[in-house]
Amino acid sequence: MGPAARYAYSPARIYTPPDCLLADYLHMLDTLGIERAVLVQPSVYGTDNTAMLEAMKAAGGRLRGVAVVAEDITDAELQELDGAGVRGVRVNIVDVKDRKPGTLPLESLGKLARRIAPLGWHMEFLMHADEFPDLDETLRDFPVEIVLGHLGYLTIGKSHDDAGFQALLRLVKSGRAWVKLTGPYRITAAPLPYPDTVPFAQALLEANRERVLWGTDWPHVMLKGRMPNDGDLVNLLADWIPDAALREQVLVRNPAKLYRF
Repeated sequence: MGPAARYAYSPARIYTPPDCLLADYLHMLDTLGIERAVLVQPSVYGTDNTAMLEAMKAAGGRLRGVAVVAEDITDAELQELDGAGVRGVRVNIVDVKDRKPGTLPLESLGKLARRIAPLGWHMEFLMHADEFPDLDETLRDFPVEIVLGHLGYLTIGKSHDDAGFQALLRLVKSGRAWVKLTGPYRITAAPLPYPDTVPFAQALLEANRERVLWGTDWPHVMLKGRMPNDGDLVNLLADWIPDAALREQVLVRNPAKLYRF
């Protein structure tokens, strides 16, 4: 994100980040030993994916992307995004005005999903799984696979027995959904090492180890509390995924399949 002087933020944004530049991001990846990564279009840019696309191009094939697109985007524009390395579209139903918890605009989402399906793309939702106790039924016949971040992004205080999380587990088990082990600080009030997130991570892995991913969630926007060190976040994998072979699957093989590296 940024520099702000070069890439204008959307007037509809709900926050304004400081500059979080590509050089800083690549330095973080190199420090942690991460060879490949995926950029997800932030809400502050709306449907203008320019900053993300230019960063992907500058990184020389190291990065893939998840874009935010308008409903009237053309097929030619979708093809162009695919050629640039985009592998999915993001839908944010959390950080929006006049939000209606527990609802999805399924008609419009389904229409867009049918258009991206021939590209092999997925649809990534920023949503709270605990608001959807019937999530597996709601999305059972969705035209493309879906991805959720932040271990399901449950409201702080919810447990892994929550009906919405259990519905998510069923969807993951069916192979229709992927979940990212990202942003643990978003689902707990506890400090590092966020011990109450372990049951969520392990339940997702038990549901379907082939549908779990990991990510840094850098640059940790809208974080309420102490900014974590990214090395400490990587170290959480030792608690979430003690088995080295399973860590390799989550860190390498699964994202290589989803993002077509």
